[in-house]
Amino acid sequence: MQSRFNAVFEKRGKWWIGYVAELPGANSQGRTLSEVRKNLKEAIKLVIETNRELSQPDGFEKNIVKEQIRVSV
Repeated sequence: MQSRFNAVFEKRGKWWIGYVAELPGANSQGRTLSEVRKNLKEAIKLVIETNRELSQPDGFEKNIVKEQIRVSV
């Protein structure tokens, strides 16, 4: 599955920083724009994986339904 995000990159001194406004916690840095892009992609993957793990219910609950939904934005 591939998703699209809006990345913001800023040059600060000798470093580039990057973040995804619609995905809190997805941010990174690098010495070059290419490096920060690569690092930000990894940060996005880690944030999504972590959020999925944290959203898992503890134990089996009969009153919980979990399913994937598709949204076009």
